[in-house]
Amino acid sequence: MYLAAYQPDIPQNTGALIRLAASLNVQLHLIEPFGFLWDDRKIRTAAMDYIDHVRLTRHASWGHFIEWVGEKRIILLSTKAALPYTDFTYKNDDVLLLGRESAGVPDDVHNAATARVLIPMNPHTRSLNIVIAGAMVLGEALRQTTDFPQT
Repeated sequence: MYLAAYQPDIPQNTGALIRLAASLNVQLHLIEPFGFLWDDRKIRTAAMDYIDHVRLTRHASWGHFIEWVGEKRIILLSTKAALPYTDFTYKNDDVLLLGRESAGVPDDVHNAATARVLIPMNPHTRSLNIVIAGAMVLGEALRQTTDFPQT
């Protein structure tokens, strides 16, 4: 299972994604450009020592990321999707893609996804924090594939 973030805007969220990926033993892929200047010290502050345990890849662009994806399925978490994330059947090599905090993903990225899933929410709210959304969907995907880390 892979977790990816499209052009993240907030370094603290990126740090939290690093902690999530390290804790659940999934690879994290970050797609540039970021909405912040990458500063190792600031990222380390947000990610704490989890950064030493994460398998992290930074992709210089969406094009570079797509080259890496190859035949893997991209599962986009989107408020515009119709399929609840709990009704989707995940595979071990799926890539769960999170959009930008400020804008989601552009149409070409949305259209490139193999599937789109949503987290059903109160209709009076817009969205969840990307780390919370990522953790919810990643947890379900790992549950289905029985790919949680062994303790």
